[in-house]
Amino acid sequence: MTAGSADVAVRLESVTKRFGNVVALDRMSFEVERGRLFVVFGPSSVGKTTALRTIAGLERPQEGRLEINGRDFTRAPIAGRNVSMVFQSFALYPHLTVRENFAYPLKEAGVSTAEIAQRIGEIAEILKLGHRLENKPETLSGGEQQRVALGRSLIRRPDILLLDEPLTNLDAKLRDDMRTEIKRLHRQFGITIIYATPDELEALSMGEEIAVIREGHVVQTGTPDELYLTPKDLYVAQKIGSPTMNVMGASLGSDGRSIEVPFGSFALPDINLPPGARDLKVGIRPADIRINGGAPGGISGRVHMLEPLGDITIVDIDAADQRLKVVVREADALALQPGAELSFDFDPARVHVFDAQSEQHIT
Repeated sequence: MTAGSADVAVRLESVTKRFGNVVALDRMSFEVERGRLFVVFGPSSVGKTTALRTIAGLERPQEGRLEINGRDFTRAPIAGRNVSMVFQSFALYPHLTVRENFAYPLKEAGVSTAEIAQRIGEIAEILKLGHRLENKPETLSGGEQQRVALGRSLIRRPDILLLDEPLTNLDAKLRDDMRTEIKRLHRQFGITIIYATPDELEALSMGEEIAVIREGHVVQTGTPDELYLTPKDLYVAQKIGSPTMNVMGASLGSDGRSIEVPFGSFALPDINLPPGARDLKVGIRPADIRINGGAPGGISGRVHMLEPLGDITIVDIDAADQRLKVVVREADALALQPGAELSFDFDPARVHVFDAQSEQHIT
């Protein structure tokens, strides 16, 4: 998505950052519209933290251009960006109370005592920390410490808030609660948030727009639906969607109108197959496979394992030499047992086809 310059809060253009021989950012490019909750998503060591630190001014790139609110900040000092960053470790001052942690950035900015007191009262009420203002961080729960870290950044009233894997150190229930809290704060304050995470659930549940990162560069940017339905390549296809996409080797049938996979063949979807392309990879989403019991005409398989997850069950099926994951409703899974034979099918129109060499999606 391309927005007008006035609507762009942050723009990276071919930004490269090296640490010795290690390339942390490799011509990374993306832009974030003002007021968006934008997620930078990818596994560890792909450049997410370096990208955020570059936006914050903690790192300076060797190449490329960084713009914040239309101004060039590529090699400018930290001052003037009006950007605040929350780190994975929370980075609270342990010898200061919650009140003093909130007040510290305002005192450094020369805000009056009366204004500091007013802002502390407001942020403590919003984050439900009024009863903890005189406590020190070590006496707080993990969720409360995270809220203090968020509050200390929000109290400065930044234009842009950078969140670097902020929920990694919390347990599952707290992570769920804090995801909701961050989305609520985003709506309430209306600020631009750039959120880095290696967690697919966080990326898909929080991001209005997501940049999928690989080895220091952006592979694809889009909404959660766009990334799920139209992945640019196999990397994105396997990163987005849980359970992960079923991927298998495939080839073009001798008739030129079908695709052969380990457990049979099916009609070639309506795609623009490159001339001479024969070695392919096929991806089928677990939710796009239908188990139809012993109905005739289906593909034969055998239940390998069941993974009950409450209202749904993940069924592992062995078909020929291929193992497939299938999502079924809990009620439909009750009749299935490991070792049982079954049949299944899928809609060829929902199959994803990739070039085996480049791993690019064939559209």
